[in-house]
Amino acid sequence: MTKALMIQGAGSNVGKSLFVAGLARAFRARGLSVAPFKPQNMSNNAAVTVDGGEIGRAQALQALACGLDPVVDMNPVLLKPETDVGAQVVVQGQRLTTVKARDYAKLKPSLMPRVLESFHRLADGVDLVLVEGAGSPAEVNLRAGDIANMGFAEAAGVPVVLVGDIDRGGVIAQMVGTHVILPPDDRARIQGFAINKFRGDPTLFADGALEIGRQTGWRDIGILPWFADAWRLPAEDIMDIATRPGGDVKIAVPRLGRISNFDDLDPLVAEPGVTVEVVEAGRPLPGDATLVILAGSKSTIDDLAHLRAQGWDVDLAGHIRRGGHVLGICGGYQMLGKTIDDPMGIEGPPRRVDGLGYLDVETTMGAQKTLRLSDATYTATGAPLQGYEIHKGQTTGPDCARAWLDIAGRAEGAADPSGRIRGCYLHGLFTADQFRADFMAGLGISSAGESYAARVDATLDALAAHMEAHLDLDAVLDLAAGV
Repeated sequence: MTKALMIQGAGSNVGKSLFVAGLARAFRARGLSVAPFKPQNMSNNAAVTVDGGEIGRAQALQALACGLDPVVDMNPVLLKPETDVGAQVVVQGQRLTTVKARDYAKLKPSLMPRVLESFHRLADGVDLVLVEGAGSPAEVNLRAGDIANMGFAEAAGVPVVLVGDIDRGGVIAQMVGTHVILPPDDRARIQGFAINKFRGDPTLFADGALEIGRQTGWRDIGILPWFADAWRLPAEDIMDIATRPGGDVKIAVPRLGRISNFDDLDPLVAEPGVTVEVVEAGRPLPGDATLVILAGSKSTIDDLAHLRAQGWDVDLAGHIRRGGHVLGICGGYQMLGKTIDDPMGIEGPPRRVDGLGYLDVETTMGAQKTLRLSDATYTATGAPLQGYEIHKGQTTGPDCARAWLDIAGRAEGAADPSGRIRGCYLHGLFTADQFRADFMAGLGISSAGESYAARVDATLDALAAHMEAHLDLDAVLDLAAGV
């Protein structure tokens, strides 16, 4: 019989995603077949699946921890924010609609059948499904029609372990306060608790854990110390990249308002000789950067306006005059061209705007989204690479004659005559070790030559060992229920 357990958080960003990834790898090491599941995620950092859809990037990492290819059933509802008040709704990998936040509450209940369908299909044939919640179940104002936390747990009959983040302080209040505010039926679904991100000697919080257990009646799963190597895993939040210093060579990335699919940066962050500096609004692009990367965007035209409002267009011009290199990926590629045309109003009102003009190409937005995994070749050296495409625009123009990638005989990308300014639609290209080394060599940067995939896999193993050492994983399995 398949068992399932849901990991919920006493707040946002308590570390649920890595907690699930670590549990998945640990139980896989014990010989169990494990699958990850998140009913609803909100993220513009998406992954393309083998079955032609898209899911949250965190679930793709969890799938890797399980030794599985990512599929759309692992994250059946993905919300991709497009504005401050609206988001694209992706259901089982495909765009359903775009709604304002206040209207999503009306839509949620109709999505539960699709969520449960994905859950049961995923559960078929594995020993254990680890479910990740979203936000916190203490947000009781969102309980009606909920599909992300207790609403799902109730519908699927899945017990819950609540995780608290001690690093931000007040963890006893987080846990006991959640117990107090939940309605009785939801409170009863929580069977155990764990404390995450403890710095120092965990025994110093033993009395605190006892008090949480006394106040709630929940089973104590353990206190998990801070996992220092978490930065070696793909980042779920752009801030995880922004806070990590590296080597002397600098790659600057302006943080666009709707930056998306920034997993392109993860392998560069892992290079010991490189510092990836994410530049926040109000700060100039650093003058000593070797490379500026314009990353993907969920709202390219609005983010181009944001880039100009920060003065980053002026900084970029200075960078190019100094002989610097520029790489635009997906939305960033579109921005580097002459024009971006959105005649159907895909990203807002129909409009046509001038791009930065560094590539002689033009982009037209269309309703059809390209979603595919792609094998490619770096034409300069013949290095193979794999990546994914996730975009609505089509880009054409004279500089496409200097395409620098080949995807199954199809030319991809564009470059200016100097070759210092390039763009493409292929995400994930830096995960290919030889391509990364070749690309960096073209910038005068030496790569450490490490296997990025092996590094991520080893870090997942280390995370699993960390959890085995500090948590009662037998108790975790004991709390899981048949579904």
